[in-house]
Amino acid sequence: MHIQNLSLVNFKNFEEAGLSFSSNLNCFIGNNGAGKTNLMDAIYYLSFCKSFSNSVDGLNIRHDQDFFVIQGKYQRLEQEENIYCGLKRGQKKHFKRNKKDYKKLSEHIGLLPLILITPSDNDLIMGGSDERRRFLDSLISQYDQLYLDHLIRYNRALLQRNKLLKHFASERFFNEESLGVWSDQLVHYGKLIHEKRVEYLEKLQPIFQQYYELISSGKERIEMMHESSLYENDFEQQLEQTVGKDRMLQYTSVGIHKDDILFKLGDYPIKKIGSQGQKKTYLVALKLAQFDFIKELAEMTPILLLDDIFDKLDKHRVEQIVKLVADDHFGQIFITDTNREHLDQMIAEVDADFKIFQVVDGTVNEVKK
Repeated sequence: MHIQNLSLVNFKNFEEAGLSFSSNLNCFIGNNGAGKTNLMDAIYYLSFCKSFSNSVDGLNIRHDQDFFVIQGKYQRLEQEENIYCGLKRGQKKHFKRNKKDYKKLSEHIGLLPLILITPSDNDLIMGGSDERRRFLDSLISQYDQLYLDHLIRYNRALLQRNKLLKHFASERFFNEESLGVWSDQLVHYGKLIHEKRVEYLEKLQPIFQQYYELISSGKERIEMMHESSLYENDFEQQLEQTVGKDRMLQYTSVGIHKDDILFKLGDYPIKKIGSQGQKKTYLVALKLAQFDFIKELAEMTPILLLDDIFDKLDKHRVEQIVKLVADDHFGQIFITDTNREHLDQMIAEVDADFKIFQVVDGTVNEVKK
């Protein structure tokens, strides 16, 4: 699968742009702030119905304009797919596949598998547990629509249960039966979500380990551990035991919405002892493992976006990553960098077609070979 063409109108700092891509390697070069990452974000938008850098859709509209449009033409399973995303200020976002509106945006997730590696991934290590849960949920949801549905239903029940707890506190009364309605839904969907998370983290771990060893030449031992209260006790019992605490806090204090993933380097959290290069290697290995995982389950090769990934890596690790992604195991690749040297190194390694685009202050032009 690959994207053939991309067109933008009033998206971020681009007034208008139209690009035709190579099915193999595509390189965006330019200074920081020129718009390289915005082009990556537009491609990401067409896969996930949202930006990876700005969760508020209206803020992705170009300054002083009233709308944006992103369109992409894809080759997927030997068929052409035309994807449209449009947004007007103050209105609902429109997403279309082959000119047909989606009833629910969740129906689109997984159609165009994509893996992004970006500097903001550092939040997976340094940020809170919600960042790591979001990563895991996104991984599973790309190919498992039922999991995504369970997650939506769980979060809806959690919201209602928390609202009810706040209502009890403000009105100074309590009704165990009405709370139990939402608790039952949390238990039902929570157990299903927990089982999937356990299953797929176990599958992801050895692939992740293999990539890390390749990039670091096997010099370091790493581990990824799932932390969840559901390992300790039955979820239904936990909710019953914490009713008093939840009433006092006015929110649900136990459940899969509190899960975390502990990233370890040796015997210690990488967050505390890892160098910048080790953390970057950890994240690249994790995302490449995610790529393999989705490729196998979706039976399609995802698009791979590499946004400024060489910063803070030593020469050896850069070379190892270049060799990895140059392999024909990967399909269509997009890469951004301010350093032409990295791109030339990758092009030299890749025995395939490529295109280079120069990005300058919201304009983009193909560089002739």
